[in-house]
Amino acid sequence: MIAKTFDPPYVMAIFTSIRTVVEEGYNKMNELTLAEIKKNDGYLGHEAFRDENGFGVNVSYWKDINSLKNWKENVLHKKAQALGKEKWYEQYKLRIGTVNRDYDFKRAD
Repeated sequence: MIAKTFDPPYVMAIFTSIRTVVEEGYNKMNELTLAEIKKNDGYLGHEAFRDENGFGVNVSYWKDINSLKNWKENVLHKKAQALGKEKWYEQYKLRIGTVNRDYDFKRAD
């Protein structure tokens, strides 16, 4: 689903990753972190997908860089990061940027 965002500027964090074959605890942690991230002031939404080869992209949107920094320091998020490095990810990359323009199209039914 396409995330509903607000008028720019706002911040985005683009997390691209390649999964390992380890599934143990991944879905539960994903569920917990999604619930936790929604509690954070400044969180605007996210979009994510993963293909059949384990490559995934998760883009989260934030009101400003301080909101994103607060998420970075979240205890559950830090635990998920540690477990990700230990078990769930072969490789990942995080990119952070500012959205300066935002427009859309939706076909009328």
